[in-house]
Amino acid sequence: MARPLTSRPTDLVYFIYFVTHVAASLIIDLQPMLPNTLVPTVIRNLPIGYVKMSNDPLIGGAMGILDNKDQLVWFRTFLGLEMLFQLPLFILGARALWKDHRSIYIWLLIYGASTATTTLPCLTTIIYIPTSSPNQPVGTVAISEEQRLLLLASYLPYFLLPLYMTWDMASRITKQISAGKSKKKA
Repeated sequence: MARPLTSRPTDLVYFIYFVTHVAASLIIDLQPMLPNTLVPTVIRNLPIGYVKMSNDPLIGGAMGILDNKDQLVWFRTFLGLEMLFQLPLFILGARALWKDHRSIYIWLLIYGASTATTTLPCLTTIIYIPTSSPNQPVGTVAISEEQRLLLLASYLPYFLLPLYMTWDMASRITKQISAGKSKKKA
């Protein structure tokens, strides 16, 4: 019998993360991958406001709002991975966690490792992008220290939670294997 999600606090955090990430992916992250005709104008304008506030070099560049689009082929590749692998897994993962299906653990391990790996270069970009200054050359993408802190605060959880999920799922799978071996010996 499935244990209720509320009795599994870590799974509840993962469930909430996946459900909210579906919306974030569709509203912000995946817009550069979709034709404008598929995105309602009100939703299409959300990333523009976000980039004006944060000067996010990744989303702004991928969407062509900032002047660094050609430098971000790697990021657009990661967005493709998010669209084709992660987004379906958000839905499958949330459903499996809701129903306490432990067979999802291997997929969550793969998701966690993949996402932590692809988010790390995003964090590194934010850390090392130039700080804006009055003498900044035209066309150079730079951010203020306040914007850097805002971006780190918004990207860091999307690195730390998948990194923890990787460790957690590896531990759970190891326990399942050990339990299976013990039953086989008995």
